[in-house]
Amino acid sequence: MANKRLLVIDDDSVTRDLLQRVLEQAGYDVATVRDGPDALNFLKKNGLPHLILLDLGLPGMHGFTVGELIKRMGDVPIIIITGVDSEEVVVQGLELYADDYIKKPFNIREVEARIQRVLSRITDFSYAQSPVVQVDEHLAIDFPNNQIWRDGQVIALTPTETSLLSVLLRNKGHIVPSSTLIARVWPNEEVYEETLRVHIARLRAKLAAKSDDTQYIRNERGVGYTFIFPE
Repeated sequence: MANKRLLVIDDDSVTRDLLQRVLEQAGYDVATVRDGPDALNFLKKNGLPHLILLDLGLPGMHGFTVGELIKRMGDVPIIIITGVDSEEVVVQGLELYADDYIKKPFNIREVEARIQRVLSRITDFSYAQSPVVQVDEHLAIDFPNNQIWRDGQVIALTPTETSLLSVLLRNKGHIVPSSTLIARVWPNEEVYEETLRVHIARLRAKLAAKSDDTQYIRNERGVGYTFIFPE
């Protein structure tokens, strides 16, 4: 099995070099960038890694903004790194997009342990297989660029549709409760199930094709939704 791919986003070169060296020794493939724009360009070109380490104190574009923009590309796990000793900042990051956090200065063994713990919760790494996920002969999904290919036609997705599709695909074959979808896609907003149903309906319409009757998203009435890979 190929090594898990990590992306480190930190403006401090010493921190980037330390994390890259130690994590590569631990068996990961590690790429590093210094700020938000470089991170977004890297992801659009290379696709999503298995996990991202994101410093909050980035120049220009704050780490919160970078994290939210990354989440629009796909449901990739993010561990925030912060030198700010503020519980409020950490809680805000966890509520908005992050799966865990690390405070600077950090112990490298703690970093490794937190990475392993987050990755151990994930059962499907489809989001990190390649920039484009080939679902079947009719459908391919380009998460970083917010679009799909449906029978050769390029169809744009909204950031919300991309986020919904990413969460569903990451849990393919399993029911994702409506409450979970709302919490992942709208982490800091008051959104009701009717709004979710409207976005799911629009997404299903974009995934539909005239050439067959495949339904990729199944409505589990009263519970949630399931992404189905065609046999």
